[in-house]
Amino acid sequence: MPFSPRDETPVGTRTPPWTERERPRGTRWFPVVVAALLQLPGLLIALFDAAGHPLTAVAMLIAFLSSGLLALGRAHPGPVVVAIAVLCVPAIALTNGPPLSALPLAFAVVGAVVRGARVWAWWTLAAFAVAAPLAAFLLTSRPTSIIRPLILALVLVLLLGVGEALRNRRERFREVSRTLAARREAAAEAERLRIARELHDVLAHSLSQISVQAGVGLHLFDTRPEKARESLEAIKTTSGQALEEVRGVLGFLRSDGYADRSPEPDVSRIPVLVETYRRAGLEVTYENTLPHGASAATGHALYRIVQESLTNAGRHAQAQHVDIRIAEVDGWYVLTIADDGRGRPDDAVTEGKGMLGMRERAELLGGRFGTRPTDGGGLTVEARLPARPAEAA
Repeated sequence: MPFSPRDETPVGTRTPPWTERERPRGTRWFPVVVAALLQLPGLLIALFDAAGHPLTAVAMLIAFLSSGLLALGRAHPGPVVVAIAVLCVPAIALTNGPPLSALPLAFAVVGAVVRGARVWAWWTLAAFAVAAPLAAFLLTSRPTSIIRPLILALVLVLLLGVGEALRNRRERFREVSRTLAARREAAAEAERLRIARELHDVLAHSLSQISVQAGVGLHLFDTRPEKARESLEAIKTTSGQALEEVRGVLGFLRSDGYADRSPEPDVSRIPVLVETYRRAGLEVTYENTLPHGASAATGHALYRIVQESLTNAGRHAQAQHVDIRIAEVDGWYVLTIADDGRGRPDDAVTEGKGMLGMRERAELLGGRFGTRPTDGGGLTVEARLPARPAEAA
């Protein structure tokens, strides 16, 4: 059946917005504002607490100001996490209440891991686990003061694990997004090739016939007007058939592949095709010994290969006679088309679009396609298609 490239996103793999475009600019200030607001009450208390350690207020002010560095975390996550860790260690070592001075460091650690600076985050956290307890002991001279920074370091390790999970989730969604984009592009490319092949087959054949019939009509217009009339009628018939097939292709595009289409030509239409070339003056013999009809996809491929071969024989090879035979041999439909034209040049190393299209049609159905010189001059085209395709197209 015809292929239609549709967006078939698997359930549960909806791509999150950040994989397609940047977050709004305001989101970079969210951690800055949250960290600063939560530290502000403790900072105000420390500033007016005369009984506290003289360095506590200064250390908390530095930690408070370090929140501003979080705005640079998106562009420089590694250096930011190191700088904030250095600036927050004194406040963490000197305060006894809730460790709100560690909030900028918590945001920086998670942000660094999510944005790919994993090595920076892990080494910074390892250094913090050593420096913070040591600073607490040196500044307070109390052995028990090292417990709080150690617990805080453990909490930061847990947050680092959260960052790893978020990073993995983001990477997974990005991979899904890339896979879906590649799938859509491949589907669109396959559809473009299929449409181009169909239009080439229809228009190349029809325009070739019209050109030949027009030349015959002009040549016989004065001497044999009845033959010229037959040529004009053949032109009318051929152009009408071409328009019908082109409308079918265009209608399929408008309907996204789900509306009813006129039946595609198959083996049963080959005699009609042969007759049009006979009217144009080409001697064509046709023999079909298939015991039963071919499948829709196989029949359509056989028709198009015959059509393209006749077009090449009449237009390019200037053949006078073409012999077409279709038979079933050992589970294969064997199509042989031999002409007495000029054949392919000896130095021809590439196939034209018509030959390439015939080869693709055969190979898409699991068959084979080849050409060889005809005995006595000319070209023989042979296509072998499976009589029972593994998958109906």
